[in-house]
Amino acid sequence: MASSMPKVLHKIAGKPLLLHVLETAHSLECENLQVVTGFGSEAVERAMDKWATRFVLQEEQLGTAHAVMQTIDTLDENAVVLILYGDVPLIKKATLEALLAQVDENSMAVLTCDVPDPTGLGRIIRDKSGQISRIVEEKDATIEQKSVIEINTGFMAIPVNRLKTWLPKIEANNAQKEYYLTDLVEVAIADGCRVETSKCEDQKEVTGINDRIQLAELERKYQLEMHEELMKKGVSLADPARFDIRGNATIAADVEIDINVILEGDVTIEPNVKIGAGCILKDCHIGSGTELHPYTMIDDAVIGKDCQLGPFARVRPGTELKDSAKLGNFVEIKKAVIGEGSKVNHLSYVGDAELGKYVNVGAGTITCNYDGVNKFKTIIGDGVFIGSNAVLVAPVEIEAGGFVAAGSTITKPVKKDQLAVGRSRQSNIEGWKRPVSKKK
Repeated sequence: MASSMPKVLHKIAGKPLLLHVLETAHSLECENLQVVTGFGSEAVERAMDKWATRFVLQEEQLGTAHAVMQTIDTLDENAVVLILYGDVPLIKKATLEALLAQVDENSMAVLTCDVPDPTGLGRIIRDKSGQISRIVEEKDATIEQKSVIEINTGFMAIPVNRLKTWLPKIEANNAQKEYYLTDLVEVAIADGCRVETSKCEDQKEVTGINDRIQLAELERKYQLEMHEELMKKGVSLADPARFDIRGNATIAADVEIDINVILEGDVTIEPNVKIGAGCILKDCHIGSGTELHPYTMIDDAVIGKDCQLGPFARVRPGTELKDSAKLGNFVEIKKAVIGEGSKVNHLSYVGDAELGKYVNVGAGTITCNYDGVNKFKTIIGDGVFIGSNAVLVAPVEIEAGGFVAAGSTITKPVKKDQLAVGRSRQSNIEGWKRPVSKKK
């Protein structure tokens, strides 16, 4: 990966590769989930601490069988062990269930896949009856064996009591001088056990990632799969290739999404929402009928029904827009409640504030909520009109029906239905002449 970060912490769809695998493992209701680590083990443990039962460090990198050996003393004799890979993120629950179904006390199971180009992958070698007889790694394969397109994916399911007997019999008699887990096939057969196979039909599920090129390729494949599912459920995407989900998105039918939209974290979008080009939504809820105009950014906020936002609006954490509220172009909102039907139309900043219903905030208005040390709140009642270029210095309250004249700086409370004017007196100077440049 040409990176100081462990490979399994690189991300697809906003989640580390290893997290994809662990989530799938948890869906199988496994009882003992162990992660064998190597390079960057401390970083992996910090990132995945809530997901694993136990972390095991493989101090020497002596092969896949050696990695499994590190866990063997902690496995239940009566259980079945399922071996997964942290850099193969898109394996599905149903595929693993089919693999596990092949296992009993007298058999192990190997997941295979037919691929058009098996270069670099271990080949499944079958006998004349069609039964698997061994797995041969690319570096150890003959020319004839390299022509086989059925490959070993690495995924295996094995009775633990058998595994404990077989692992010590594996030797490092190969080009890499490593202990291959694939040698279990021959060991099991020699012990009189059956080796069953389950075939995965979708190569994407079993594709491992070894560099950033493969990471990007699998990202696009995974994104397209998610997008196709959304479109089948009634979501309209202007271009599925130019839309990214980087987290968990719940999107209702009749939502329209334009190009270059990114959803991050946990995002819920209700029916009949329209999202313009270039919008970025993170950890938010968008109510039905709302329209997000191009390049609107929303982070950790709740947007009500039938709202209008943007273009170029920024909604920061802790914000809530009530139904039919409106934010115009180049408006920034932070930790504020914008009441039903209220409008902050353009070029304004509203932070640490609470606006009632049907408030109108004029262009260029700001709430001064920070004195350099502490934050203070602005409260604006129902039906208040704030003229353009007003400065509201918190803590301050403007009661219902109040009116703030354009260009005013407000530092004191404004009572109900009062007009507040906070301007300096204008002076016009007669005979004033514009400065001119002096000749040198």
